[in-house]
Amino acid sequence: MPDYYVIDGYNIIHAWPGFKAIRENSLEHSRDKLIEMMSDFAASTGSKVTIVFDAHQVKTGIEHTEKVYNIEVYYTGKDETADSLIERLVGDLYKKGKVYVATSDWDEQRIIFGRGAYRLTPKELLKQVNDVKKEARRHARQSLPAEDYLENRLQEEVLRKFEQWRRRKK
Repeated sequence: MPDYYVIDGYNIIHAWPGFKAIRENSLEHSRDKLIEMMSDFAASTGSKVTIVFDAHQVKTGIEHTEKVYNIEVYYTGKDETADSLIERLVGDLYKKGKVYVATSDWDEQRIIFGRGAYRLTPKELLKQVNDVKKEARRHARQSLPAEDYLENRLQEEVLRKFEQWRRRKK
């Protein structure tokens, strides 16, 4: 059973220090960066990730859902907060597996506890994301892609024969 992560998007963007300069220039770029980071996290961990953004921060202000890379991104309607949508999602997801909600909103944390989810502070989520990145880099350094090439596993005589065929004029 996979773990489910529900992310309060703007809450995380405003809490993570690395987003300060980005969000001052472009909130849209901050959203894209968070989506990219959490997509990498989901791919590395096998977790299901959902990010929720309040509509008042979106130009169109229209409620909609997008599948971006391997995660779901929700934009609430004008009359719905990210908190209320997160509570609804947690109510649906807790039956499927462990649900973690990343937010620094204390009231939201209390409500999601009551719905059977675990809370992650923005700092805890950032640590998990960074730990997964470190592990991926460590794993990538251990085996070079070229080690898996077929030509590196063939006998010398077979390689020589292939090279002769390749160089032969047609």
